[in-house]
Amino acid sequence: MVAIPYLFNEIERIFENTPLYVIVLEAFLLLSVIWLLLFKRNGRGKRYTKIEEEEIISKYEPEPLIAETDPNHPLLQTRLVQSKVGKRVVVDGHECLNLATHNYLGLLEDDKILEDACNTLKKYGVGSCGPRGFYGTMDVHLDLEERLAKFTGMEESVVYSYGFSTIASAIPAYAKRGDVIFADEMVNFAIQKGLDASRSTIYYYKHNNMADLERLLIEQQERDAKNPKKAAKTRRFLLAEGIYMNTGEICPLPELVALRAKYKLRLFLDESISFGTLGKTGHGLTEHFNVDLIEVDLIMAGMENSLATIGGFCVGSHFIVEHQRLSGLGYCFSASLPPLLTQAAISALDRFETEPQMFTQLQEISRNVQRIFGKFSKLKLRANELSPIKHLYIAEERENADEERELLIRIANKCITKGVAVIEARYLNNLEKHAIRQSIRITVNRLLTDTDIKHAFDVIESVSNEVL
Repeated sequence: MVAIPYLFNEIERIFENTPLYVIVLEAFLLLSVIWLLLFKRNGRGKRYTKIEEEEIISKYEPEPLIAETDPNHPLLQTRLVQSKVGKRVVVDGHECLNLATHNYLGLLEDDKILEDACNTLKKYGVGSCGPRGFYGTMDVHLDLEERLAKFTGMEESVVYSYGFSTIASAIPAYAKRGDVIFADEMVNFAIQKGLDASRSTIYYYKHNNMADLERLLIEQQERDAKNPKKAAKTRRFLLAEGIYMNTGEICPLPELVALRAKYKLRLFLDESISFGTLGKTGHGLTEHFNVDLIEVDLIMAGMENSLATIGGFCVGSHFIVEHQRLSGLGYCFSASLPPLLTQAAISALDRFETEPQMFTQLQEISRNVQRIFGKFSKLKLRANELSPIKHLYIAEERENADEERELLIRIANKCITKGVAVIEARYLNNLEKHAIRQSIRITVNRLLTDTDIKHAFDVIESVSNEVL
């Protein structure tokens, strides 16, 4: 009986020390729980008899696991490659000169790299079967990271197992909700997915248009001036590609660096195409423009082009790279790069260092292709002369994009039957941030001769005249 007055005293003390709004909120929550338990459950729905249940079940028609697909869908129009991919390739039974491979330096056909990869396969097996942070790290991974950092002149590097995830993971590892990112409207799909994952505020500037970029930066300054407290916590990033996959054009790095310094931005650069293709020694865009590496905060690149293997890497300061080892989702949760492909990248870097003339050879061939392919009568060329990626558009643009795509597919198919493998550029148009005009994407590789280029021009010119 003594405990009852004590209990009432405690309740009275709680009510005296608790704000009124808290008491009201807790009472409301308590009544809500009682209502859900007593009333909502009993009125949840009608109870059916056994006969009614059987009738409903008999009339149930589940939706198909796969919806009806258009038989003319582009993904169903596949081409079968029946040989090793190199300068020449067999497509649908036709032996062709290959102008569709991203093997820019021709290292896929290098016997020494193949031998090194096979020896590594015998030593380590096919894969590591685990992420880098658990039991997926082997000595070849550490060797490759050390070699990449040394080759690029950066403090450290981090290697991913897939080129797409390298770009898509690196961006959200740093940029978060509340940050602001300025990106070129023609950035590739991997960058777009990285921007989505960051949940930052994104502003796209017109392709390679520095005036439009500065306009957006000035508008951001005006927003910051209105809310200085928020501005003090907002980080700003600038994102570009060295050579744009979607246009074949080079980004104006010196102008980007100047704007970076003026408006206090962090600059991220995707060099998936420019690494191993630009500069006298293949170091990429910074070497091409003679820009100090300190001006770029993070360089990202896939190894699936010039290095002729799989995976990707990021290079930067120790602080930036170490952060990715903890925050880069593609690094933390993906099985590590297979050792044989890691060794292939190391062997490719050996070739980079011992045969730097291969880069000037590729650049000269790219210039030659630019000069000759600029003479098509019914197709229009778009690319920088040094870019190994070039786009061919129908000179007289059609109003209907689907019509242009069908015409380009017909041109590509006819070229293959005549011994030149080209392919129309494919895009996820319903997911791309900005509309991209349909084109045939031409890729240049170091093994092309003048005769090869002339032959390819003649075939494409003949077919385009026939189709268009």
